[in-house]
Amino acid sequence: MSVKKVVITGAYGLIANAFFRHLQRQSDTYEVYGLARRRHPSERAPESIEEIPEDRFYLADLTDLNALEDAFKGADTVVQLAADPRPDASWESLLDSNIVGVRNVLEAAHRCGVRRVVLASSIMVSWGYQQDEPYKAISEGRFAELDSDEWPVVTHEWAPRPTGLYPASKVWAEALARYYADIHQMSVLCLRIGWVNAEDHPGSEQSGAFWCSQRDIIQLMQRSIEASEDVQFDIFYGVSKSKWRWVDIEHPKRILGFIPQDSAEEKLQQN
Repeated sequence: MSVKKVVITGAYGLIANAFFRHLQRQSDTYEVYGLARRRHPSERAPESIEEIPEDRFYLADLTDLNALEDAFKGADTVVQLAADPRPDASWESLLDSNIVGVRNVLEAAHRCGVRRVVLASSIMVSWGYQQDEPYKAISEGRFAELDSDEWPVVTHEWAPRPTGLYPASKVWAEALARYYADIHQMSVLCLRIGWVNAEDHPGSEQSGAFWCSQRDIIQLMQRSIEASEDVQFDIFYGVSKSKWRWVDIEHPKRILGFIPQDSAEEKLQQN
């Protein structure tokens, strides 16, 4: 089996750095590179984040299309995790990182003949459903008021309902991914990632409903890299197991074989 070149953007972020380390341990399968606009941890990442070797690192800003092309040459897969993840980020910051940057990543990947792009979206594209019952009761922790322990889960086929500019930028990214898949025949898989934190803990029952462990998001991303060539475009939610989960994980299980290993309730019981 040939070794795949994988480039991970946002390499000094929490998820990207953990995924880099995970693939780096599989050197017989992956030749993994990190790309970032700076060589220090992002705001959400722990200070103890692992430094990426110089010969496996590209220093580049997503607004620099030429630099991205240089980094993506010969790559089989690009994992696009670089973004401004702040829900309250300014439009100016989102424009560079989440709008222009995502377009440049997809365009550079297209020009370089990259086989697949795994694109980080966010569960927050569906955040607006929490304005409606029973999802509102879950988000507010009013569990006793729920009529049953079953409710319609939000799937990738439901309309996006962003509640701010940040999740709206992720809707744009998904739409652009669909364009590159349809028009340029690229394979682009979008992951609506739940809440991944440095503590690797849901914190509360409410947040456990949309929490994703580091182990589970790493599994989902690797399964996305290895998905069948027939999967040209798709959208998957990435969350761990929870009694109060309100988004669908049967779709990634069926298409990718993704089965969460961690449970929000079990994590809460441990502390």
